[in-house]
Amino acid sequence: MAQEAFPSRTISLIAAYPLGGNTDLMARAIQPELSRALGQTVVVVNRGGAAGTIGSAELTRARPDGYTIAISPNNPLTAQPHAIPLSYSMGSFRFLCLVYDNPQVVILGRGAPFQDFQGLFAHGRSGRESLIYGAPGSASTQHILMASLLRKADIEGLMVSLTGAGPMGQAALGGQIMAFVEAFSIAASTGLTPIAVVGRNRLPHLPNTRTTAELGYPVQGTSHGGLIAPAGIPEAAAQAIERACETAVGSEAFRATAQRLASVPSFLPGAQFRERFAAESDANRALLCELGLAREGLR
Repeated sequence: MAQEAFPSRTISLIAAYPLGGNTDLMARAIQPELSRALGQTVVVVNRGGAAGTIGSAELTRARPDGYTIAISPNNPLTAQPHAIPLSYSMGSFRFLCLVYDNPQVVILGRGAPFQDFQGLFAHGRSGRESLIYGAPGSASTQHILMASLLRKADIEGLMVSLTGAGPMGQAALGGQIMAFVEAFSIAASTGLTPIAVVGRNRLPHLPNTRTTAELGYPVQGTSHGGLIAPAGIPEAAAQAIERACETAVGSEAFRATAQRLASVPSFLPGAQFRERFAAESDANRALLCELGLAREGLR
């Protein structure tokens, strides 16, 4: 009997973070274009929590037939396995395509006792754990970046763990945290103020916001992500999704949405996508050990 052509029914796209965060926004940006390119409906399913590891673990339990895939940023795959014991590793997934790169910024919380990046560090030096900042879980990209900045300044802070970018924005609006690191889209959607770009290069939509490198703290990092599937999916399904992904990422509609969200459309085919994440996984292991965030057995 001839094998059924893929896809022949609806595809579930797991977004391993809550509604309103960058992963959710990127999932909903790519979803209509991916549906169009595949000729079948793609439905976004949010599975947030534990810095993206809940959704990632759920994907590994799905039938490896191509009808359940996920959009994931780098951290749940390249950092979390070095921070906590997990049921999955890089080898648990088939990497399908990179979709986006997302520069990170330091965002000021409403009512914070400082108004700029220099003030953040001055406040941090005023007393132990006096700086309260948010992150979507221990060893998340945003936690790693803020911890790296504070370490370079020899400052300690108190990290409040939240489930994702959306809840972090709400906590910052409510004055529960003083600052956090996230994508510019979160600052734009909440009306909160970005006070520094994490990295070396200023952003086109924030020409007057200095970088952490300019301010004397050369910390580099972005949140970038793409489509993954359980290991062992049929090759024909993987190739079909990869081709559709390239079409979707290159579409005018996706590029326009990504630009509005201050993300950079960045297609890479599956093999190169995996190579990039594998190299980052090695680098994160060393960095987490240096920051004291690595799990027992790696330190």
